[in-house]
Amino acid sequence: MNPPTKIIITIVILVLYVISMISFASAVLIDAEYVTIYPGEQGGVDVNVENNENFDIEDLSVSIVLSSVSSTGQIVSLPFSVVGSSEKSLDDLDEDDDDSVTFTIRANNDITPGSYNIPYIVSYTNKDTDEKKQKQGTFGLRVSAKTDLDFSVETQNNILGTKGRVSLEIINRGLGNIKSVQVEINPEGYELISSKTIFVGNVNAEDSELVSFDVIFKDKNANLNAKISYKDFDNEDKVENVKLPVKVYTREEALKLGLIKKSNTGIYIGIIIILIIIWFVYRGIRKRQKMKKRESEKNGG
Repeated sequence: MNPPTKIIITIVILVLYVISMISFASAVLIDAEYVTIYPGEQGGVDVNVENNENFDIEDLSVSIVLSSVSSTGQIVSLPFSVVGSSEKSLDDLDEDDDDSVTFTIRANNDITPGSYNIPYIVSYTNKDTDEKKQKQGTFGLRVSAKTDLDFSVETQNNILGTKGRVSLEIINRGLGNIKSVQVEINPEGYELISSKTIFVGNVNAEDSELVSFDVIFKDKNANLNAKISYKDFDNEDKVENVKLPVKVYTREEALKLGLIKKSNTGIYIGIIIILIIIWFVYRGIRKRQKMKKRESEKNGG
């Protein structure tokens, strides 16, 4: 093959490649707004359709598909529903024109938070040739989880002047996990004898964690003041401050309520002392009796 022939073949290949790239680039483009919704709630998704073909189109429609057939023949449904129609029609689109439609999508109440791909189908007709075409694809949608925390306080040996324990229970009632949980306590009515700050880590959805602090109770009017720092399901930094009353008893109140048992140590010590005194008295009496007996025997002899 001579050089001119090679050059011609190369030029033809390049032209064909450019034509194929132009043909490939020509398409109906879909751009959907990425939205976030919550379980049991709904949100609007704007779907923009752009005619990037080199011809005008008509009979344009966009459909949301929330179910598919698996390889085993079973129907697999996404945990969403479309509020209203799942198919929207648009006006005819001229070349390089665009238009948009809005779908309202609702997440199921029991949906697992996370990111999902929502399938769609675009159908249209080439206005010049009446050729019908379809384009399939997906757009992203995120289901987030609202943080729903509750707190309670527990105590051990909560008696004035004694060493005890104050515990904060972190209850995650939401559907999403929280991460990097840290608790910082500000003592009120007690002296803290353990670390002021404790790193908890994760608290899973519908679960709880208990954070405990060793203290010496100083006042009956005590409170658990705590700052809870964490990252929510969307990895955003959050802080919650809680103030919970801590019940503290005097020793007398604790005895009446049966929280502690009365110590009999004093009684036992008293009995031992009395027994020792009796023993010494008895020993003294016995000693005097013996001495009198000896003197009597000596005088009688």
